[in-house]
Amino acid sequence: MPKMKTHRASAKRFKTTATGKIKRFKAYHRHILTSKDRKRKHRLAAADLVDKADHAKVKRLLPYA
Repeated sequence: MPKMKTHRASAKRFKTTATGKIKRFKAYHRHILTSKDRKRKHRLAAADLVDKADHAKVKRLLPYA
């Protein structure tokens, strides 16, 4: 059986933790930051986990993660 291809765009956006959870980064933290308060920007900078409902979809895109 041939090797499965990793979805390269997803590989750049998601990382797997040691316990097997999938880490993601939040949106709205790239530009137009002057109108956002410090507290909001600080929270957007932190990584988050992919929701349990979307876990299977992301795993399919990253077969070796």
